[in-house]
Amino acid sequence: MKAIDVRELVIAMEELEKERGIDKDYLLESIETALVTAYKKNFDSAENVKVTIDKETGDTHVYSTKTVVKSVKDNLLEISLADAKKISKKYEIGDNVDVEIVPKNFGRIAAQTAKQVVVQKIREAERNIVFDEYSDKKGEIVSGIIQKADGNAVVLDLGRLEGIMPLKEQVPTEKYSVNEKIRGYVVDVEKGVKGNPQAIVSRSHPDFVRKLFEFEIPEIYEGLIEIKNISRDAGSRSKVAVYSTNENIDPVGSCVGQKGVRIQNIINELHGEKIDVIEWNEDPAIFISSALLPAQVLAVDTKEDEKFAQVIVKDDQLSLAIGKSGQNARLAAKLTNWKIDIKSESQFRKMLEEMQNEENSRVEEEQGE
Repeated sequence: MKAIDVRELVIAMEELEKERGIDKDYLLESIETALVTAYKKNFDSAENVKVTIDKETGDTHVYSTKTVVKSVKDNLLEISLADAKKISKKYEIGDNVDVEIVPKNFGRIAAQTAKQVVVQKIREAERNIVFDEYSDKKGEIVSGIIQKADGNAVVLDLGRLEGIMPLKEQVPTEKYSVNEKIRGYVVDVEKGVKGNPQAIVSRSHPDFVRKLFEFEIPEIYEGLIEIKNISRDAGSRSKVAVYSTNENIDPVGSCVGQKGVRIQNIINELHGEKIDVIEWNEDPAIFISSALLPAQVLAVDTKEDEKFAQVIVKDDQLSLAIGKSGQNARLAAKLTNWKIDIKSESQFRKMLEEMQNEENSRVEEEQGE
């Protein structure tokens, strides 16, 4: 059968292999498979068809695969032994024979099908390239223009692919507007509808704060200061525990910067979210005390096996230590990975008195017996 634009097709496939990395053999196999489907559809055929394309010349051949039988009952699927022997004397009953056929007007159908397959594979290759490129951006910050913001998922134009910021990844206190340029943290890259790659973007993720610290504080980027942990109520408050093995570096001071310039840049990006920068300490009592800032702690009693800490603060520091709706205590517990119970001096004194009274009563009962 006449080739499908013979040399043009072969040359096009060779160029695609060089420029886009689409394997020529893979492309040929895809076209051959599509041509079998096109043949059966256009000729309403139930026969077993095979299509081959010569990788050097582009010549296309259509074969009907038939089983050698003694007596033919189905002309589409079977061939007599006598007819098979005319093709090759090697054939025996039960063998499969490929009989070449020349379907009328199939050249036009084949050319159209081949073009469709090539276009499809180019699109697939481009999607895969973009997917691979942005997969490397997982865990990084990207910038995008908001294309859709209707109260549900925010859709972002990230350049070569679409970004989706689901409701759970949005900051409750932020308002998003179409054409607004924003930054976000790439949580994942996945293949969406029709295989199109899309990035799942977040502004509420704790690691968004971590990456902002890396951008703004060179000592963190260079590894001189380590972020040990982050706890966050997105849009309201974050606590960041930092540490440096270098005694000459003040990790908290370096993060805050002169007159708070460094930390202010991060706060501005987070639209006013408060950030407590805390120095990490291997001593849990010291670390927990720092984690409850801005409250001043009087004492911390820890139970290592239970990861439980009893914290005592002055009476006028209790509400500050607990925070509005328990936020400060909750973030401190999450930052330190310890259960924290906070009591004022008065509460603690009263608790001790009650415990002492119970002990006295017990002793009196035992003596009375």
